[in-house]
Amino acid sequence: MKQALDEQRLAVIRARLLRMHFESGVGHIGGNLSAVDALALLFNERMGEHDRFLLSKGHSAGALYVALWSAAKLSDEDLRTFHRDETLLAGHPPASGIADILFATGSLGHGLSLASGTALALKLQGLPGHTYCLMSDGEWQEGSTWEALIFAAHRRMSGLTVLVDHNGLQGFGRTHDVASMFPLSERLKGFDVDLHLVSGHDLDQMRGAIDAATDRLKVIVLETIKGKGVSFMENRMEWHYLPLKEPDYQQALVELGQA
Repeated sequence: MKQALDEQRLAVIRARLLRMHFESGVGHIGGNLSAVDALALLFNERMGEHDRFLLSKGHSAGALYVALWSAAKLSDEDLRTFHRDETLLAGHPPASGIADILFATGSLGHGLSLASGTALALKLQGLPGHTYCLMSDGEWQEGSTWEALIFAAHRRMSGLTVLVDHNGLQGFGRTHDVASMFPLSERLKGFDVDLHLVSGHDLDQMRGAIDAATDRLKVIVLETIKGKGVSFMENRMEWHYLPLKEPDYQQALVELGQA
């Protein structure tokens, strides 16, 4: 039985994400914290047994694994193998071995194409299920992303929901400094899509956007904070890369109310 999310459960999920990354000594924490709320919501409340999910921003695999853990699809023992030798829980989603992960991702710019093909295949075969795809905002600097958007919008793919983790930061700086698409929502308005702009850290806003009925491709731009919930990480580019040291980890748990 699915369990509704609230802020207390989200704090537990964020803390479990930090513990997993701390124990493995792996970075990419900032973009995981910006995405984990939406992922937890999808897997705990909104996705059914026939639905599909694709993580286009594969460097946030940690958030995906913890969301699956929160929905009882992965165990604590599984999470302890994160980024270890012979693990299924690699730094980017694996090509096989985990039923809820359809594709290996991480080379940015391909996820929307894969999700569009998945949604179209379900439709053509008359199979049940909705497809969800979580992307980064930096991916919209990739031409292949726009080609996939043109395709999915033209096909009016109401069986596909695209969520964009719009935290404003990427590997080498702010997205509007590297190759500006800002504001992304204004660019997307030119396409025949059902567009929503909501907070990616407000559960009710996300629920409303996900549940809104439409006969078109749905694109939800999530306004998020890189490093959400940890003061020294929030809106800091370096937490795209840095691993957690013991003092930082302990401080982060205090700030999340999970010490």
